Amino acid sequence: AMLRLRLLTWDVKDTLLRLRLPVGESYAAVARAHGVPVEPATLTRLFREVYRAQSQRFPNYGRDSGLSSRQWWVDVVKETFRLSGLREDGILTLMAEQLYTDFCNAQNWELLPGANQTLSQCCQRGFYMGVISNFDRRLENILSHCNLRHHFHFVLTSEDVGFAKPDRRIFEKALHLAGVPPEQAAHVGDDYTRDYRAARAVGMHSFLLRAAGQSQEPEVPPEHVLPTLSHLLALIQK
Repeated sequence: AMLRLRLLTWDVKDTLLRLRLPVGESYAAVARAHGVPVEPATLTRLFREVYRAQSQRFPNYGRDSGLSSRQWWVDVVKETFRLSGLREDGILTLMAEQLYTDFCNAQNWELLPGANQTLSQCCQRGFYMGVISNFDRRLENILSHCNLRHHFHFVLTSEDVGFAKPDRRIFEKALHLAGVPPEQAAHVGDDYTRDYRAARAVGMHSFLLRAAGQSQEPEVPPEHVLPTLSHLLALIQK
C-alpha cells in the first residue's frame, strides 16, 4: 500500500551528495600544490582516525566546547597532515584553511543517481521538504552550490540545532517546523542507526538507501529499502 505523507526529510551525505574523491585524494592534491608529496591512501586512513578521535573529544563540531566548526575542521586537517609527517605549521594552516573552503564548493561533491530528479518530482507533488543532517554550517552553501537548496523548506544541521542524529530531538524539531505529525512524515537516509532506526523511534516512516551489494544486516523490511533514490516515488503519495 502507498503511504500518504505530507513531510519528507532527507539526509545529505551519501544519500543526496557524495564526495567525488576519497578524502585523502583531495588532501594530497592540496599538499602537492604546496610542494609536499603525500600518499593519498595514508591520508585517508589518518583522516578517519583523527576525525573519529576529534568527534569523541569534541562532539558535533565542538559546538558545546566553545570551538567554532571552522576551527574544529582546521584542527582535524592539520593533525591529519601532522601524523603523515608534515611539521611546518604555516603550511599546515594554509592547507587546512584552503581545504575547509574547498569542501564548501561544488567541486568536491557529486549528486547520487536520481537525486535531482527525485527531489524535483517530490516538490512537484507538493511534499513539504527538509534536510536533517549531522553536518556543520557549510551545508547550506554546499546545497546551494550543488543546486539542491531550492528543493527544501528548511535545512537542519546538527551544529545549528545542537543535537546529532540519532538524537530524537533533531527529528522532533523538523516535525515541529513543518507542523506535521510523525505518522505523516518519512525520512530518507543511508545509515541504519542514525537515519532509519532513529526516524522510526520518533514514529516517522523511514526509507533506507542501500546500494546493491551492501551488507543486508541488520534486517530491514524490503519495502523500506531503496536500491536507488528513484525507487522512492512508487512508494509514497501526497
